[in-house]
Amino acid sequence: MPEEAEEPRAEPRPRRRSGLRIFLGLALLALGVGSALIAGSLGVASARLVGRNVPISADATDLRVIDANNSPTVAQSPTDPAQLAVVNRVDTPRFSCAMHVSFDAGATWEPVEIPFPEGEELPPRCFAPDAAFGADGTLYVSFVTLIGLGNTPNAAWVAAARPGEQVLSTPLRSLGPLAFQVRLATDRLEPGRLWLSYVKVEDTATLGIAAPGNPVQVIRSDNGGETWTEAVGVSAPARQRVIAPSIATGPDGRLYVLYLDLGNDALDYSGAHQGRGGEPYPGTWSLVLSRSSDGGRTWREALVDDGVVPTERIIVLFPPSPSLAVAPKGEKLYVAFTDGRGGDADVRVWTSDDGGASFGAGRRVNDTPVGDDTSQYLPRLAVAPNGRVDVVYYDRRGDRENVMNHVSLQWSSDAGRTWRPRLRLTDRAFDSRIGFGSERDLPDLGSRLGLVSTEQRALAVWTDTRAGTEASNKQDLARAVAAFTEGSQLRGPLRSGGAALAALGLVILLSGLIARRRETRSGQVQ
Repeated sequence: MPEEAEEPRAEPRPRRRSGLRIFLGLALLALGVGSALIAGSLGVASARLVGRNVPISADATDLRVIDANNSPTVAQSPTDPAQLAVVNRVDTPRFSCAMHVSFDAGATWEPVEIPFPEGEELPPRCFAPDAAFGADGTLYVSFVTLIGLGNTPNAAWVAAARPGEQVLSTPLRSLGPLAFQVRLATDRLEPGRLWLSYVKVEDTATLGIAAPGNPVQVIRSDNGGETWTEAVGVSAPARQRVIAPSIATGPDGRLYVLYLDLGNDALDYSGAHQGRGGEPYPGTWSLVLSRSSDGGRTWREALVDDGVVPTERIIVLFPPSPSLAVAPKGEKLYVAFTDGRGGDADVRVWTSDDGGASFGAGRRVNDTPVGDDTSQYLPRLAVAPNGRVDVVYYDRRGDRENVMNHVSLQWSSDAGRTWRPRLRLTDRAFDSRIGFGSERDLPDLGSRLGLVSTEQRALAVWTDTRAGTEASNKQDLARAVAAFTEGSQLRGPLRSGGAALAALGLVILLSGLIARRRETRSGQVQ
């Protein structure tokens, strides 16, 4: 019989070749995206507390000294990052101010006298100091002098210390009577250019303001405080109960002022609670940001949030301050404040991507169970040069009675979209019931915390009561340093390699899909 003809060997089907391309493309794309995600997670991997808490003043452990130090502002020199300054108000036994400087990045501190102006009422009463470094490294300090039995603001003053020095000049008068909640800002580029923001009050009441209609205003100096412009209104006239302005400057010279609008809250604004504790105002407050691009001559308002839920009664003459931070590059702004919409006091942060023209919905930052009946409050923001956003706040999560405070730090490496778990900065809890007003069940830990952030670390300063009692009301300032550990050195290669793999995978995938479509049209796919 004749031999059967050998069947020709079948060629690989085109479908298998296009399928192989599709599979390979998908695999490379997944590998590239995964590498990029891993590289992103290697940004700021972790933070740790460096050493123990350090008191700012030498008499912090001296029980014979019962000064109530609170409301710190921390400033860092742009020309010498190791130079820091801390100023704070003192509530008892009499209103006064304190200042300390450090030339070793906060390891040690030296007291600096704030000179009291001649012609002001004696005994000296300094109040509500603030501090900022100018672009050339000059340190500026603002404060208010008080008069009368009611401790009414009589004038605002600015003193300066030349770069590297710790002796303040003779104070120069900047504002007249009834300027409340004065805050200081300097220009990032122009030496000697200063701004003061404040609430211009017509008349006061007992622990309140007599009538609504007192605006937020701003003045400017271009010569280090020697002369000042006329006051310019910042808040809209329709906002009748605005308080607690915080002023900041951007890298492009723009100005920002953040403030609270209490709305219809006469309980706090007019002091109807007589400075006594109790249930907070049952309505809502608004956070408002005004911005100026012409040196403070004109202002535009933007609403941050009109649904802020109060969590406690406040003394309107020295209220808690919302925090404002401007990124060193671009148009990102961050706002932080205490909010009670979750059932208790939480830290909330709002972000603007367009220079303060609009804000997204606020994000609850503290990583505690919602509505756990513990307070996280009075946040302070700072943005590091690499864009990392840090926030510190008082934190009572460790006490089911909601009394004992710690201080916590959280941070975001993605512009506030997500926040890393808290790092506890305090090595010991302290009592939140110690402070001015404790006898009326309304103790005051101050208007703010202090925070400066670099790429490698964050330094926080807070009001600490561990050496005080409810009888002494002693408060001191303490500081802590957190060190940030950068991600692996593989971050750059992983990110660039991942992008290349993803691009290659996408090209192969598309070519496979195109081949599959051609095969289908030509009828070659079985």
